[in-house]
Amino acid sequence: MNGDLLAAMRQQMVEIIGVHAEHARDHTGKEVIAPRILEAMGCVPRHEFVPAELVAYAYSDQPLPIGYSKTISQPFIVALMTDLLDIQPESTVLEVGTGLGYHAAVLASLAARVYSIEIIEELAASARRNLSTQGFSSVALKIGNGQYGWPEHAPFDRVLVCAASELIPGVLLQQLKAGGRMVVPTGVADAQVLTLVEKSEAGRISVREIMPVRFALLETGN
Repeated sequence: MNGDLLAAMRQQMVEIIGVHAEHARDHTGKEVIAPRILEAMGCVPRHEFVPAELVAYAYSDQPLPIGYSKTISQPFIVALMTDLLDIQPESTVLEVGTGLGYHAAVLASLAARVYSIEIIEELAASARRNLSTQGFSSVALKIGNGQYGWPEHAPFDRVLVCAASELIPGVLLQQLKAGGRMVVPTGVADAQVLTLVEKSEAGRISVREIMPVRFALLETGN
């Protein structure tokens, strides 16, 4: 597929995200996704972060399989989760669940530094290659179990968990900076909800449920 067609498809994806945001406003409390997030998603080439055989579907507003029973999230969900984080240019962000690196690339377009953890070595290797090829040098990536976070670089201004946990992960909450935000899918397999967690400057925690979602489960082993 040529570059002009892919660019047009990417722009159409951004427009569909806008429509979806309007339709979901009763759940999210937001009528629009922040323009800077849509701009970032309009620039990051999602087709470079999906398996080669799925390039034609890269800009469809749907999750796509990436192997190992994992998916790259639906673009609207990527946009919504990123919007809820309210990333600032100086933010440091921890991402749990790199996949093939697409969401990390979107985050890196908005934040000063992104630390991303992926438990599956093969996905991590592909993500590292994808991010490097596309010039996202502000992303640090490691292989490991994301439930433990990345204590060497904590605390983080923002934490994004791209896998579901029955409860808000306590270790990740500890690694969230005062005044920070975490977005995480919580709940059991058939009843997950996207959750926004905010930690006040005084360390108090507030939680708001946003909308039903479906994610792969966060690994809980060693």
